[in-house]
Amino acid sequence: MGGEWKGVLVLPSNKKKFKHSDSKFQNNNSNRHCCCLLWVDTGRGQRKRISWTAVCGVVLFVLGLISLFTGHVASNLEWYSQRLLVRHQSWYYNKMGRFGHGPVDIWKSKYSKFYYGCSERGPHYEPPVHELLSNGYLLIGASGGLNQQRTGITDAVVVARILNATLVVPELDHYSFWKDDSDFANIFDVDWFISFLAKDIPIVKRVPDKYMRSLEKPPYTKLVPRKSEPQYYLDEVLPLLLRRHVVQLTKFDYRLASDLDEELQRLRCRVNYHAFRFTKPLQNLGQKLVMKMREMANRYIAVHLRFEPDMLAFSGCYYGGGDKERYELGEIRKRWTNLAETSPDGERKRGKCPLTPHEVGLMLRALGFMNDTYIYVASGEIYGGDETLQPLRELFPNFYTKEMLASEELEPFLPFSSRLAAIDYIVCDESDVFVTNNNGNMAKILAGRRRYMGHKRTIRPNAKKLSSLFMNRDRMPWTIFSSKVKSAQRGFMGEPNEIKPGRGDFHEYPSACICKKPFNLSDPDNNKTQISTKDDLNPEPESGYGRNEEDQDFNSTYGIINNAGVMSRDNEASSSLEEKEDDDFLAD
Repeated sequence: MGGEWKGVLVLPSNKKKFKHSDSKFQNNNSNRHCCCLLWVDTGRGQRKRISWTAVCGVVLFVLGLISLFTGHVASNLEWYSQRLLVRHQSWYYNKMGRFGHGPVDIWKSKYSKFYYGCSERGPHYEPPVHELLSNGYLLIGASGGLNQQRTGITDAVVVARILNATLVVPELDHYSFWKDDSDFANIFDVDWFISFLAKDIPIVKRVPDKYMRSLEKPPYTKLVPRKSEPQYYLDEVLPLLLRRHVVQLTKFDYRLASDLDEELQRLRCRVNYHAFRFTKPLQNLGQKLVMKMREMANRYIAVHLRFEPDMLAFSGCYYGGGDKERYELGEIRKRWTNLAETSPDGERKRGKCPLTPHEVGLMLRALGFMNDTYIYVASGEIYGGDETLQPLRELFPNFYTKEMLASEELEPFLPFSSRLAAIDYIVCDESDVFVTNNNGNMAKILAGRRRYMGHKRTIRPNAKKLSSLFMNRDRMPWTIFSSKVKSAQRGFMGEPNEIKPGRGDFHEYPSACICKKPFNLSDPDNNKTQISTKDDLNPEPESGYGRNEEDQDFNSTYGIINNAGVMSRDNEASSSLEEKEDDDFLAD
């Protein structure tokens, strides 16, 4: 039979004495250094010593085999190290009664101080080619609403870098669902956009007339498949560019893969979070609305509500409006001839339906936001008008919109949906907490930006779990409902470690542009606060996310809890809307 491995640990002399029949072992007992001797029992009363070098060789060989068959562990080492760090932080905060499964600050992330946005060019990043030496001029036709076009323009810069092309300032979409005739210069600072990206690609406002006149044919137009890899552009677009000198890519939204190498991902971040700067009129009005909110309260929530008739019709969901609702939304749904028939109940259970304004209010109150919280609501036309918004107003009386805060100053922008969206974008971005009832383009873009800018609290509904809770909310006391909502929302509150790097849409999770600050594991007390905030200087009582106390004022004034402690209001359940591949609809 095979030999049995045995070993003995020898401690320094004068500490402990070990008796053993092996005289050599006794002779070495005076060694002051701890060592490990290995031998194999041959089964015939004989022992054979194994050299330490041989043991190390065997161990390294085994580790090599393990590495060979589990290479993905090495590739994800950064993620695992981050999880280890987070676990240590979680243990520390839980021990101190500040984190873990206890109360969580619903206004800001405790972990945000350990991360910061980083999108600097690497040391080997090559400078861009000059316009005259580039491979040609790249024209982009953006598609959708403001934020959908923003993602397309961001990707267009990256594509121009891949192709060594000169990018022409993109044309915005004037013809799709939103029918806004605003140009790039009406919304963004063109000169800043060009100058900021000068170290990445050459950008011009238009193809030179002299060059255009020399072309034998109009610019070649091409529609690129969605989420195309960089190699596709090199294989399919670059030859056209070299031959035609001017190529236009149409309907350019989500036409570039989400997962790229780090330098290209960081270029995306430089474009999205630094190169886009709104024009002075938009920026001034947006900041004026922020100041008005700040004058009324030290902090506020911004709620982005997508509850327009077209969006509801497109979702295929039902919201409790009876035959009238089914007919109205059904007629609108006929605009899209390629939409498949869906089951409203099935869509709701799968988490494909946007939350109603009432359900958004219930979620926020269950999380711990009190009825004196100030909220700014960014929305278009709400299906059902004031009647649909009334439950949210009752839950949060301090309810404001851009129309309420700046009626006269807003008039010049009313005919332009993209400019109105830009104003909402500014106010939502500056909010202490951003909340959405959907998973559309504005929700994703702002979620990614807020992560990059310091992981400001961003709440998105856990669609599947919340839908069942809303369906059964009249069968449980408020304390139980609140506790279940808090449990369902863990992992959906904008924490830094909510998703593994590289997963999800990059515009929402820009992991390549998020860096960790140094953290001394041996002394967490030295790492308590690395960033001073307004709340640190002026502490306010924290709302306990995870807290189970009943909100007596909420129960008595709104009538959610009856005398038996059971919720009594009824409404059809719905959850958040995930992106559907439609060019004109989810184009906020």
